[in-house]
Amino acid sequence: QVQLVESGGGLVQAGGSLTLSCAASGSIFSINAMGWYRQAPGKQRELVATVTSVGSLNYADFVKGRFTISRDNAKNMVYLQMTSLKPEDTAVYYCNAVLQTKYDLTRRGYWGQGTQVTVSS
Repeated sequence: QVQLVESGGGLVQAGGSLTLSCAASGSIFSINAMGWYRQAPGKQRELVATVTSVGSLNYADFVKGRFTISRDNAKNMVYLQMTSLKPEDTAVYYCNAVLQTKYDLTRRGYWGQGTQVTVSS
């Protein structure tokens, strides 16, 4: 079983900062990429940022210059440093990993349970 567990969400005022963490565990052979997605009520889940195992970065336009994604490959963890938060950043943030398990080398996507980020004005 593969598990992704997020932490670090909470309530913050506009302009504030939060750092989210996600740990992947289980029978992991290799992780191709990890990332963060978010979903606000009534809205489609959208990409926030991703990072590959070799460090290639991809950011959504609405977070460039404010959020930073990083990873620790040895610990199978990914982080999202969020600064200058805006009310429109309010959403459930989900950790995602594209990986291969030890017994099935097909690349598959896995999701965490999500962590709530609420930004007040």
